[in-house]
Amino acid sequence: MRQTRPARQFVARALLRAASPLLATLATANQPGGLNRTHPDSPPLLLAPEGATVQFILLLTYKADRRTLLYMSVTTALFIVQWNLARIQPLLYLWYLFMAVSVAIIAHNHNHVPLWRSRFLNIATDYWLTLFYGFPAFGWIPTHNKNHHLLNNKQGDYTLTYRLSEKNNIFTLLSYPSVSSYFQQEPIAAYLKTLWRSNRPKFHLAASQYLVLGLYYAVALLWNWKNALLFIVIPHQVSLFSVLIFNYVQHVHTDEESEFNHARNFTGLINQMLFNNGYHTIHHQAPGIHWSQAPAAQRKIESLIDPSLNERSFWWYIARVYLLAPFYSPFRSVSLRLRRINAHQSGAASRPIS
Repeated sequence: MRQTRPARQFVARALLRAASPLLATLATANQPGGLNRTHPDSPPLLLAPEGATVQFILLLTYKADRRTLLYMSVTTALFIVQWNLARIQPLLYLWYLFMAVSVAIIAHNHNHVPLWRSRFLNIATDYWLTLFYGFPAFGWIPTHNKNHHLLNNKQGDYTLTYRLSEKNNIFTLLSYPSVSSYFQQEPIAAYLKTLWRSNRPKFHLAASQYLVLGLYYAVALLWNWKNALLFIVIPHQVSLFSVLIFNYVQHVHTDEESEFNHARNFTGLINQMLFNNGYHTIHHQAPGIHWSQAPAAQRKIESLIDPSLNERSFWWYIARVYLLAPFYSPFRSVSLRLRRINAHQSGAASRPIS
């Protein structure tokens, strides 16, 4: 149903009122003090030369990210097209939900190796990703960079896979996103408090992502709440849920103390479609390398990884471990973490007391 003129005028006024702080934030984007998401071995961020005419595509840090831009452009186009259709198109919608999953991976990749050599464009991309990911893009910094990559599923990791149970079944899988999300709010809040005390420009950048996302929801719900539910709320939940599911299956029943057996890899079609996100061992070994470099880097260490942690098919793993294993015990996953703990305890028990 189309909006009335007063409703459209109200939305326009709301946008204008909210625009001032956002424009002020973007105005300082090319100044020192932008959100720092990179790792030490990531390429440096460069400021685009003022007044220079530069080919837009040449500002990409890596040429391979033309694919990233294509994915984001397709996602945006699908949103616009579906919003204006008279009725939902199932196949188009399923494609859109897959693109929502890909946005989560893109947000993760952009967090590690920023898309652009321009700080301004990186911050603008943060907002773009925030709108389609469903959570402020800065959230990766305190939860992922400063915690998960530091501890890698050890005690203290807010994304711990064995927090509630050492088991790996359909119940632990489906409950993990909610549990993990709950515990990740603590480092996010602490990070914002630290920025407020020590770096107000960075705090304003982070807080503005909440503002943009909140405004996006408010305007969309007011404009057309049914479309907002279908094309914003549900895709956001799919995006957020899927990236946590990926984290769970890539770490559950691995050995967090091992140098090379701390992650599970998925090397098949879904890995190729989602920016090599399945090469998880090398990602933890070298988190600052670009996703396009992951296959070659993974091959160098592949022989050092327990073969049970190299899965070809993501979907066969899901079907085998979570749907078939309750009825066929050989399909159950074996915890390398518990194997190490039990071996250590057995060795300690067998040693004579001196």
